[in-house]
Amino acid sequence: MPVDEVVQQARRDLAPVPRVPGAPKADAMLVADGVRRSFGGVNAVDVEHLEVQRHVITALIGPNGAGKTTFFNLMTGFDKPDAGRWDFDGTPLAGVAASRVAKTGMVRTFQLTKALARMTVLDNMRLGARSQPGEGLFTALVKPLWAPREREITDKAMTLLERFKLDAKKDDFAGSLSGGQRKLLEMARALMSDPTLVMLDEPMAGVNPALTQSLLGHITDLRDTGTTVLFVEHDMHMVRHISDWVVVMAQGQVVAEGPPSEVMADQAVIDAYLGAHHDMDLGDDTLLDEGSVIDAEADAEAAAEVTTSPEEKAP
Repeated sequence: MPVDEVVQQARRDLAPVPRVPGAPKADAMLVADGVRRSFGGVNAVDVEHLEVQRHVITALIGPNGAGKTTFFNLMTGFDKPDAGRWDFDGTPLAGVAASRVAKTGMVRTFQLTKALARMTVLDNMRLGARSQPGEGLFTALVKPLWAPREREITDKAMTLLERFKLDAKKDDFAGSLSGGQRKLLEMARALMSDPTLVMLDEPMAGVNPALTQSLLGHITDLRDTGTTVLFVEHDMHMVRHISDWVVVMAQGQVVAEGPPSEVMADQAVIDAYLGAHHDMDLGDDTLLDEGSVIDAEADAEAAAEVTTSPEEKAP
């Protein structure tokens, strides 16, 4: 079946899924059960059950401190849980090292990019490839044994850099790139290993608005070419417009999930972001014109600034 038809079928499969936390999916790629992680007696993650559907874009949202990044760290082997298990494509990954997790086809990016600043953009890309015979001590001494694979890796890296509009920067040090360009580089490098699931941790954080649309396009392209995407994001406008399914975490637990339009109008979700007694729709674009609606404290400060007279501001 063509990839676009597979993606459309996966999206249709979500239609009958119950709008309840931990709802089973028709073709779940990642399944987590009883995953718990605490720090100093505080439960950072307490996920009873969660399934991520294959071939769609799933957004993981929630207020600061909800446990989203910790959940990513656990799933990808960068942290160890106190309890629980999870399977990726039927393979148990609890206790598996991050390097081995990546080899299964599940890769992630970071909120703070991990590009190697003193290496060129092209060399950063080459590092992301699998099966590099030149990494072996003795093989590295015999160029004919690793040179053909090196050329394949370089060609693939250049193809991806062209796709992400970074080919002109291939010989620049990664540390010279802008924040948005580093996000693009990290996403491109993740694709060097041909992943089946890409986990993006706040891909829009610190990105210049001029690059935002480009990043959005690359994320939807991942899905449309057959890669499953799970991403953490605070930008509700982005979540609403590119995600097929939304999972909401609060205080380490999954409190809601469903299509973005329904989830963002859910009173329990609004309460998780803003506290009780609010009736805003988080999916309403008019609430996002001046920034994220979840930053209620900043909004209050801005309102106070507007109503303060010049005389009151004077020292």
